[in-house]
Amino acid sequence: MWLASGLIAAFLAAIVFASVSQAIHPPSHLETIDPVTIYDDPEFGDPGVTIREDGSALVVGVAEMFFFEPDPIEVPVGRPVTFRLTSADVIHGFQVVGTNANTMVIPGYVSELTVTFSEPGEKLILCNEYCGLLHHEMMGRLVVKEVAP
Repeated sequence: MWLASGLIAAFLAAIVFASVSQAIHPPSHLETIDPVTIYDDPEFGDPGVTIREDGSALVVGVAEMFFFEPDPIEVPVGRPVTFRLTSADVIHGFQVVGTNANTMVIPGYVSELTVTFSEPGEKLILCNEYCGLLHHEMMGRLVVKEVAP
């Protein structure tokens, strides 16, 4: 009994410590944005893919009931792809099926992740956070293409 009580106390202490030290914010990339004015924002006003000088790609995207923008997303194979995502309405998920690209897209925050896709092809993007009645219909396409030399 004492051991179980001690474990419960330790778990509660860890939760309290984490919430106080993280100021009760998501413990990830803490860049914020006003979800009401996303489409007036210079970065998120026109979601799309930009190929940088070094060959890497920057994908600026918005998740909204019940679609991802842009769709489809075309990126180069074998190059780092940085996704910068936000939501205009509710919490969404962004998962590229068959890869380790997976993040929550939260209104008011900018989620950022970088992935390198090693094989060309088409991949499915799913919302893996329940976002409403048509959640099961929320999907997009990621097209990984060979880069011309």
